[in-house]
Amino acid sequence: MPLTNLNQDLRRDLQGLASDLKWSAVELMRIADRLSQAGNEPDAQAIIRICAVMRAGEARLEARADEDRLQAAHG
Repeated sequence: MPLTNLNQDLRRDLQGLASDLKWSAVELMRIADRLSQAGNEPDAQAIIRICAVMRAGEARLEARADEDRLQAAHG
C-alpha cells in the first residue's frame, strides 16, 4: 500500500526535523569548541550534553519516519 499524502507529509516533516536537529548539533559543537579554546570548559561541556540529547532526538525522529514508511509499505 503506498503512503497516503498525510503519511508522506508526516514522514517529510519527521525527516526535516531530524535534519534540523543534526545541523543545530553540528553548529553547537563548533560553539562548544570555541568556548573550550577560550577556557570556558563548563559551558562547553554543557553544550556538548545538549548536543547528545539533540542527536538522540534526531535518531528517534529518523527511526519513526522509517517505521511509518515500513508500516505503510506492509499495509
